[in-house]
Amino acid sequence: MLYGCGDDYALLDSGLGEKLEAFGPVVLRRPCAQALWRRQLSEDAWTNAHGSFTREGELRWSSQKKLPEHWEISTVSFRFKILLTDFGHLGIFPEQRPFWSWISGAIGAAKKMAPSAPVRLLNLFAYSGGVTLAGARAGAEVCHVDASKGMVAWARENAALNKLEGAPIRWIVDDATKFLKREVRRQTRYDAIVLDPPSFGRGANGEIFKIERDLLPLLDLCRDLLSPRPLFFLLSCHTPGLTPITMGHLIKETMGGLSGAIDCGEMTLTGAEGIRPLPSGSYARWYDGR
Repeated sequence: MLYGCGDDYALLDSGLGEKLEAFGPVVLRRPCAQALWRRQLSEDAWTNAHGSFTREGELRWSSQKKLPEHWEISTVSFRFKILLTDFGHLGIFPEQRPFWSWISGAIGAAKKMAPSAPVRLLNLFAYSGGVTLAGARAGAEVCHVDASKGMVAWARENAALNKLEGAPIRWIVDDATKFLKREVRRQTRYDAIVLDPPSFGRGANGEIFKIERDLLPLLDLCRDLLSPRPLFFLLSCHTPGLTPITMGHLIKETMGGLSGAIDCGEMTLTGAEGIRPLPSGSYARWYDGR
């Protein structure tokens, strides 16, 4: 079994509809529709990858070399379990790493200003818990919500890898909309909310989520849960067509009436100097100007 040697994630190359990435000691190639340009590395660098994933016909992994069942990597001071899933995911979205540092800083600054005041963070569609780890390590009380029981279990493993198994984290397996409606009825409040909704998803009991239909009411529910003086609200998405400007409009509308700053942009995968950054979705965030 291979384990990460402390190496950060790195984008090695992209082009001709694929991306080449290093996850610790394992190099993988995966489809990437945005990578329309030519590759920079040699064909040997691509063919020597440990494994590749294809969406042509049957979704499947193939490997030139024996791949580990799972392994670990460290990135942005966090440790993650990596696993090849049936959908080509690995348990980490590296394009979100800048958010983890930003979230840690925002929560840390709030705790410094008011050490005894709790900071409550809601992480929706929480996946394997990068945001949860960042919030918990910075001192927040975190509510981690995902509809997949397996992903919540995976996130708990990541918390243990980072010695955060005893942190104040609520682990919730539930449909996001149903959970939010219950929290509104309970008059629960959060100081910060982060969500990364899918284009399409199924809830814990088969509920259907379609982003074009369900995002606006979801954002309205989130706004109802914000405390009177929230710290931040971060929305990210990988859905084609939801551009940074679109996301910015959504956040501006959601946070209307609250003073603060808004920024938006593209999420990107990055590598060493000279490697083309790879667009990987959009984000918008509102944050308090205190």
